Formats: sequence, structure tokens, C-alpha cells
Amino acid sequence: MSAVAGASNLTAPGVAASASGPRFGTAAGRLALVRDPLRVSLFVLTILTISRVHEHYHVLEKSRPALLLVIASIGYAYLNPRYLTRTNVLRLWPMRLIAALGVLACGSVAFGISLGGSALFILNSYVKTLAYAFLIAVSIRHVRDLFTFVWAYVISCGILAFFSIFVFGIHKSSNSYVTRLANLYTYDSNDLCVVMMVGLPLTLLLLTVERSAKRWFLLLILAGISVTMARSGSRGGFLGFIAVGVAGLILVKGVSPARRLAVLAAAVFALAVGAPPGYWEQMRTILSPKDDYNYSDREGRKAVMERGIGYMSQYPAFGLGIDNFARAECTISPKIASSQLNGPLRCTAPHNSYLQAGAELGFPGLLVWASLVMGAIVAPLRLRRRLPRSWLRGSAAERFIYGATSFFPLAMIGFAVTSFFVSFAWMDPVYLMAALLTGLYVAARAQFEGVTPDSGDHSSQTALSGVAGWRVRQSEWRASITAKATRSTR
Repeated sequence: MSAVAGASNLTAPGVAASASGPRFGTAAGRLALVRDPLRVSLFVLTILTISRVHEHYHVLEKSRPALLLVIASIGYAYLNPRYLTRTNVLRLWPMRLIAALGVLACGSVAFGISLGGSALFILNSYVKTLAYAFLIAVSIRHVRDLFTFVWAYVISCGILAFFSIFVFGIHKSSNSYVTRLANLYTYDSNDLCVVMMVGLPLTLLLLTVERSAKRWFLLLILAGISVTMARSGSRGGFLGFIAVGVAGLILVKGVSPARRLAVLAAAVFALAVGAPPGYWEQMRTILSPKDDYNYSDREGRKAVMERGIGYMSQYPAFGLGIDNFARAECTISPKIASSQLNGPLRCTAPHNSYLQAGAELGFPGLLVWASLVMGAIVAPLRLRRRLPRSWLRGSAAERFIYGATSFFPLAMIGFAVTSFFVSFAWMDPVYLMAALLTGLYVAARAQFEGVTPDSGDHSSQTALSGVAGWRVRQSEWRASITAKATRSTR
């Protein structure tokens, strides 16, 4: 958490009392989406990554659109480095922690229980998640870029809500009171709640700056998220919903208490209306955890957590190896000895992101991953204390940045609670939120200093980063060589 302490230093001391710089957005003072080819590619890539909408259309899925968009984005960024931030994102703590997780994941390959299993997971999945996060981080130059990617996530939640209400079926499982969502694609009903509880605060953030038809569209998405939470039948999702609601009443600044209560009441009403049969009976079981199968069953969460802590004790430095928890359950688990007496052996997933990080990457991995999650809650609130309070009633850009320091922590609280009940340590949402938080620091500094990417004045951004991007440094090196050669020929 020491890295978090210095996060607010991105704003210079005393700058909170100064006047703000030029206001980014349209001529009317409103924020607008950025439509250059790089941002458009990443906008669509974010929608595909979060919503998985392409998996519904087999023709689209076979063309591998996400991979094509990654290649196109990287190629365009390489050929047009002016579209990237001049800030060295590795000097900001969220991306440092992500880079540390990447290093620890590679270390776990060599020292885990299955070199091939971990290596394949990194090559096939995790490296794409890390690359996507860094690509988003280096593509945020100012508030409009940040605004664009927040919209991409919210639209993804809208798509998932539509599919959850009108496409995905619901059925009642054997160990549940509730009829819940089934036959989803990448996500199950519990996973869906993690995505939605990150998206709900981001939707509220956009509501603070959008007007007219867009506001009604966002309210429709907000209602869809609430209905989806009910149809999921997830107790972890319900706890996340409560945590986000309570935290919103306490932490959000710039929105009147009456309006906060009204929004929360509307969300609860939508959840109640969308609740399927048996939903409230299922939620009441939260109050009697010892009566639940998760407390007593060999494959329940309590037993899985105990075995996971045992794996951490056996492999404290590097863990089992990334993505090896389920393999450990069928190779070195204590339950193997009793499998002949108690039925077939199941290779159980960790069902807890914190346990997943600790068991698969060891205690260092748990520390870094938990610091990323907790730091993303605390750091924006620390940044908010450095911002001028006049931004609460300032331009749309100023209100958006100030609002992000309240709603980003809410999104991470939603993730922190719901991810406790699913295996989401290596999935995209937390890495995307780290990239957006990195972009928030960059956008706040750009707003203070009045530097736009197209103004040609990059001195302030270069001073902030300490070092420019590698291609900029390479260009400067070539220019110096050319200048020396010219002087030598005279």
C-alpha cells in the first residue's frame, strides 16, 4: 500500500487553489467521445472484452474480432505515437502493480506444480489481459479519452443486461431456492454480478455529466443492471449490491443526499420487480451460513478455502502456479484420500479471487493483488482531496474528473465484495479499472495544466512523466545524431 500513498502527488502542491485550465469537450462545454481510429478500435475492443457479445453470433465469433482489434490498435499506435500519452504509465502505481503481477505469474510457471499448464494460460489468456490493460492506459491522454472508455464499459453492461433479460434462460438448480440465469457464455451468473457491480457506479458517473436522451439511456441501463442482479440469483452479487449502495450514500460528493437516496431506491425497486421466484428465500440463507452446503460440503466454499490456505503454506513464495488451483485439487489435494468413500473427485475452482491470487502466486501475489484492489478504493479518495472543490460545479470535464474520484472507488468496492465469491483474479475488469485509474491521474494533471494532445505543447506532460515514451526518446536520439553530423560537415 506504500505505492498508494504517493498517488496523490500527481497534482502539484498548492495547485488545488489555482484556476483550472482550458475545458476539454465540445463548444457547448459538454464532453464528447473521441473518434480517432485508435480510440474507436479500443472502444469496440472493450465492448467485446467485457460483454462477450460476439460469442452470441457464431459468424462474428469465428472471425476473432477481439484479436483483430488488438492487432489493429497496436499497429496504429506504433505508426501514430502522437495518439498515445506522453506520461510513462509505469511510474504510476496501478500499472506498476499490474507489471509486478505479470512478473510473479511468470515466476510461478517455473516453480508451480505444472509448468505447461501455467505457461499455456499465460500465453493464451493472461498476456492478452495485461496487454489490453496497458494499451488502454497509454491511450488515455485527457478527460475525453477517459470518458470514452467509461462509456465503453457501461455500454457493455447494457448489452449484458439486455441478453440477461431477453436472451439467456433461467432455471432452478438442485441446491438453490431461486430460479436463476443459466446458459450464459463466458460468464456464469455469479461472474456476471462482478461485471455489473463495476458497471453500476460507472453508469452513475456518466449520469452526473450527461443530459437529455443519453441520460434516459443510462437510466435504462441502470434499471437493466438491477434486474440482471436479481435474475442472477447470486448471494455474493446481492452483498455487492448492498455494499455499493451503502458506500454510495457515504462516499459520493457533489450529489445531494436526496438524489442519492432516490437513485438507490429506484435501483432497489428495479431489483425487486425483476426478482425471479425464490429470490428472497435464497437471500435469506445469508443469515444462516452454517445451514448451507458451502459450510459443510467437501466441495463447499469453506472446505475449498481451507485447502487453498494449505496450498499457500506449501508453496508460499511462488504458489501453485497461475491457473493451477483446479489441477491441485485433483493431484495434491487432501481430499484425494477420501475420494473413494465420498464419490468422484472434482477439480474445484477456488471460488474466491483473493484465495486464487494467494494460492496460485503465493503470499507475494496475494499482497500485490490485494494492494491493487484496495489501493484502487483508497487512492481516488486521496486524489479527491487535492482537487479544487469548484470542480463540483465546473465544466463537464471538471465534474467528470471530480465525480470519478467518488465513483471509481464505488466500482472497486463492488469488485472487492463480489470477487470474494468467484475466481476473477486474472479476468479483465480489475485490470481495466487499474488502467482507467491511471488515466484519471493523467486526465487530472492535463486538466490542471490545460495541455491537450493536439496543442503541440507537451512540456508539462513530459515533466510529469519524467521520461517520454520510447519512440519519442528514439526520435530525440536520432535528431541529436543528425544535428551532430550536420555540424561536423560544416
